[in-house]
Amino acid sequence: MSLVTMGLDNEGRIVIATYPQRVKVLNARRNPVASLLVMGDEFNSEWVQVDGDLEVLDLPEALDPLCDYFRSISGEHPDWDDYRSAMIQQGKALLRLSISSWSPISQGGFPPHLAD
Repeated sequence: MSLVTMGLDNEGRIVIATYPQRVKVLNARRNPVASLLVMGDEFNSEWVQVDGDLEVLDLPEALDPLCDYFRSISGEHPDWDDYRSAMIQQGKALLRLSISSWSPISQGGFPPHLAD
């Protein structure tokens, strides 16, 4: 697993911007079944494992979904033309996970006997 920033698209899929050369993309192309560990805002907060089918979107198909990804994590961009140009220049790709199952949410934190 690797640390990523993720968003949710309008269809409830987890979306992750990346580069096509990354191992996670190569693995997704080879085997589209994936698991993600989604953590809360702090290190010892709750977490959940999410499983599903992963698809890779390459440019130019990925361009509009990359804009939606940005919007889902950061809101409106001050210059969408500049953002689109940067995504093309960087050769970005988008991973999209359709959730099929998830584990119970862990409450996080240390066991009481280790907290002291």
